[in-house]
Amino acid sequence: MAGAGGDCCLLRLPDDSLFLGLDCSTQSLKATVLDAGLGIVATDSVHFDSDLPHYGTRGGVLRDQDPAERGRIVSPPLMWAEALDLLLGRLRSRSDLRRVAAVSGSAQQHGSVYWAKGAAAALSALNPAASEDLAPQLAAAGALAAPESPVWMDSSTAAQCREVEAAMGGALRLARLTGCRAHRRCTGPQIRKMHQTRPQVYEATERVSLVSSFMASLLVGGYACIDETDGAGMNIMDINTRQLLQDALQAMAPNLEERIGKLAPAHAVAGKIAPYFVQRFQFSSNCLVIQWSGDNPNSLAGLTLSNPGDLAISLGTSDTVFGVTDSPEPSLEGNIFPNPVDPKTYMVLLCYKNGSLTREDLRNRYAERSWDLFNRLLEETAPLNGGKLGFYYKEHEILPPLPVGFHRYVLKNFTSGPLDEMVEEEVDKFDPPSEVRAIIEGQFMSMRGHAEQCGLPVPPKRIIATGGASSNPTILKIMASIFGCPVYTSQRSDSASLGAALRAAHGWLCKQQDEFVPFSCVYSGRLDGTSLGMKLSVPFGDCEGDTELLNNYTLLVKKRLEIEQKLIERICSLMEEMQMPCMLCW
Repeated sequence: MAGAGGDCCLLRLPDDSLFLGLDCSTQSLKATVLDAGLGIVATDSVHFDSDLPHYGTRGGVLRDQDPAERGRIVSPPLMWAEALDLLLGRLRSRSDLRRVAAVSGSAQQHGSVYWAKGAAAALSALNPAASEDLAPQLAAAGALAAPESPVWMDSSTAAQCREVEAAMGGALRLARLTGCRAHRRCTGPQIRKMHQTRPQVYEATERVSLVSSFMASLLVGGYACIDETDGAGMNIMDINTRQLLQDALQAMAPNLEERIGKLAPAHAVAGKIAPYFVQRFQFSSNCLVIQWSGDNPNSLAGLTLSNPGDLAISLGTSDTVFGVTDSPEPSLEGNIFPNPVDPKTYMVLLCYKNGSLTREDLRNRYAERSWDLFNRLLEETAPLNGGKLGFYYKEHEILPPLPVGFHRYVLKNFTSGPLDEMVEEEVDKFDPPSEVRAIIEGQFMSMRGHAEQCGLPVPPKRIIATGGASSNPTILKIMASIFGCPVYTSQRSDSASLGAALRAAHGWLCKQQDEFVPFSCVYSGRLDGTSLGMKLSVPFGDCEGDTELLNNYTLLVKKRLEIEQKLIERICSLMEEMQMPCMLCW
C-alpha cells in the first residue's frame, strides 16, 4: 500500500477536483485554489484593517491602552468569521466551489479563542437562509465567552511563564517535554492568565480553540480538534507521545483538559463542510475539511519540505529558520513541533526579530541607503571578514535573548590556531565593508549554530530561501558558503495558504486510502512547469565556499556562540547588580 511506502504514482487526484487552502494570518485572510494538476486557479485575500475597518484593528490587532495591561495584544474572533464569509463570496464569483474536494487552513499560531457554554449548539445551528452572516449569528447566540483573543504578539504573560516553568520543574524540563520553554506568546500561559485575571470568562468557557481550530470549527459547524502540530505551541502536549500532559494542564488552569478536547493529526479529517457553506456558497456536501494547523507548519508544507535535511530560511521583517529532523533536541531556544505532513519526523523552528529592518539599518548607515552599494561592499570583503564578528540588535532579540545594542569583536589568532587559542577583543566600530559583511555573516552563522543545537543536520541537503532578501544573489552566496549546501528560491511568496491547499489534497488522499500516505504523493511528478517549483539559485561549489572555507566557518560559528553566551551572562550579571529582574532568564 502507498502508506507503507508504495508507489505514489498509483494515487490520483480526481481530474475535475479543486483543493482550497486558507491562511488566517495576523493581518489578512488569504486563499489559494489548486486544481488536480496543482495549477493555481484562483487566489484572493481579505485585509482586516481595510476591508473590515469597523473592528478598529491596526495591523490586524488591538493593543490594550491600560498601563496595567502593557503588552496585551488581541484580535476579535468575529472579525475572522466575517472575513471568511467575505472571502468565500469573492471566490464563488471566480471559481466553481462545487468542485472543491477538500479544504484546509493555516492560521497565526498561539492565539486562544474562548467558546461560551452552548456554543457547540450555536455552531451546529448556523442558518444559511438567514439574512445574517456568520459573525452576527455567532454574536446573537452569545457563542464567545470573551470577545477578544490574545494572539502571538501578546507579551503580557511573563509572570505566568515563570509560574508554569517553576511548576514543571524548570524551563529545560518543560522544553524537553513540550518542545519549547514557556514563551510569552505560548497559549498555555495565555490560558493561565485568563483563569487568573478574568475567572468569570474562564468559568463561562466550554471549549478553548486555537485560531486554527476556531476557523476549522466554523467550517464543520462544530468543535474541531486542535491538531498536534499547532498544539505543540501550547506547552501542554508531550511532543513524543502527542498526548496532553496532565501535570502541564494542571499548571495552567483547573479542568482544562475538558476545555481542550482531543488532539488530532494534521492530516486527519475534521469533518464534512457544514450545510451553511453548502447552501450559501455552493460547496459540495461531500467536501472534506482537513484539520487546520499553524502558519509556520503550513509554510513548511507549501515549500514541500518533507524530508530530514531540508531547511528553509525566510528573510523578512523577522527572520525564521525551519526544517525537518528525525532526531529533535529540545532546548531553551527554538520550538519543536510534530511535522504536519509526516508523523514520524519533527519540525524545528527558530525565530529572529532582527531581520530585514536591521539589515536595512546597516545599509542606511554604511551603504548610502543603496542595496547596490551594499552588495559591492559585500563583494569587496573576503569571506570570514578577517575574524570580525558583529552582533546587531535593533530589537530585543529572541536568539540569543539579548537587548537592543550593537557589539563588535575582532578575533586574534583566528587563522593560525584552534578554537581555544582565539581571543576576542571588543571594538567600537568596523570600516563600512566589514560592517556590511559582519551583519550578513553574523545572521547566518547564528542561524546555523542554533539550528545545530536544536537537532537540525548541518550541512543540510538544501536550503529554500524565501522573503524579500532572497532576491539578493550576493546574500544567497554567503548563505550557501556558511551552511555548505545549495540554495533554492521559491517562486511563490504566499507559502502558508499554498501549503494549506496541498495539505487539503494530502488529507483527501489519506482519507481515500484509509491510511496515512507520504506527502510526496501529492506533488510527486506534478511540480515541474508550475509556480510551485523551486529554482536553483546557488549550486554549492560555484559559490564562495569550498571545503576549507566551510571548515573555517564551522570554527567561527562555535566562537560566535561562545561570545553570545558571554554577552548573556554579562547582561544577567548587570541586572543582578541593579537588583532588577533579568528579562533574559525567562
